[in-house]
Amino acid sequence: MDSSLIPLTLMLVGFFFLMIFPQMRRQKKEKKFLSELKVGSRVVTKSGLHGKIVEIKEGNDSCVIQTMAGKIRYEVSAISLDLSAKVNNKK
Repeated sequence: MDSSLIPLTLMLVGFFFLMIFPQMRRQKKEKKFLSELKVGSRVVTKSGLHGKIVEIKEGNDSCVIQTMAGKIRYEVSAISLDLSAKVNNKK
């Protein structure tokens, strides 16, 4: 009976390290990125809008992004970590 639990345990540990652990690490990295946003940061939203942050509202977790078309209010959670990193690294 105990020998049949070993493969199951190994599968669960493997599942954790291949699926759950990387997702937790990514969420932590994204949360840190969003908390470090400041006025003047160049960002890209998940929908593809490029702009610069001109105002951050802490109370309702939104920000105003200046684009070539004008100012638009977005939720901070709509800002993409990956896309914003690509834009900022092209400098």
